[in-house]
Amino acid sequence: MKRKIDQTLLELWLGILAYGVVFEIVLLFFSRNPAYSIGLWIGVFLAAAGAFHMWWSLDRGLDLPEKEAVKSLGAQNIARYAVLVIVIGVLACTDFANPIFTFCGYMGMKAAAYLNPLIHRFRVGKEEQKISDGTAL
Repeated sequence: MKRKIDQTLLELWLGILAYGVVFEIVLLFFSRNPAYSIGLWIGVFLAAAGAFHMWWSLDRGLDLPEKEAVKSLGAQNIARYAVLVIVIGVLACTDFANPIFTFCGYMGMKAAAYLNPLIHRFRVGKEEQKISDGTAL
């Protein structure tokens, strides 16, 4: 069964990518250390994967009965953050990438969530944002 990606998820991904690009430009202005950029893009990738995992677990969990949904969503949330902690822990033990910038990249998911209405407006335009009774969103 092939499913179409949710439009909100797509807009969240666009916001995460835009956050990463803007952060990278600012980062390059202040430092040219490649470990900072690698860490940032690892965090951006984790944010995009985390957003997909959140969408997938909510889509699956909301079809379950209430008690099972609470357990499932809680377990998926813990798994998502465990992956983040493990990746940051591995980066802290190696010199491959900067773990602080990885966390900053992951925060792109939060920034994208706040920017979602703006991204939605740019993506669909003004005309398609009207409700059936003519009120604008």
